[in-house]
Amino acid sequence: MADTTSTTKRVPGPVAGKVWAGFGALSLGAGALGLVLPVLPTTPFVILAAFAFSQGSPRFASALHAHHVFGPIIAEWQASGAIAPRYKALALAMMCAALATSVALAFGTTLIVVQALAMTGAAAFILSRPNATA
Repeated sequence: MADTTSTTKRVPGPVAGKVWAGFGALSLGAGALGLVLPVLPTTPFVILAAFAFSQGSPRFASALHAHHVFGPIIAEWQASGAIAPRYKALALAMMCAALATSVALAFGTTLIVVQALAMTGAAAFILSRPNATA
């Protein structure tokens, strides 16, 4: 019987590669916005961009992996799904600040409850991840 497994990586076609690269660029842009907007997380978008670039643009994927801040975060995530304690603390603090801002600006009760539920789920996921060393 013939071996049907393959160790070679499937290379996307030219259109799919451009779509993946475009998705990576959008994700990286959203991550950049997260640097200045407390309600938008940076790290998940950067990790998503790294995945998308790995599918469509090896050059951008390499650049992101070599980045002095994001490279170690991406490597830890890919290796073990781990998040460094300082980034966990930062994420939780930003979520609390965003929720407090919503309360201070007197957003509607429904919106605040939905926001709190979503942030509770995100916080539970973040806290469930192993600790990285970065």
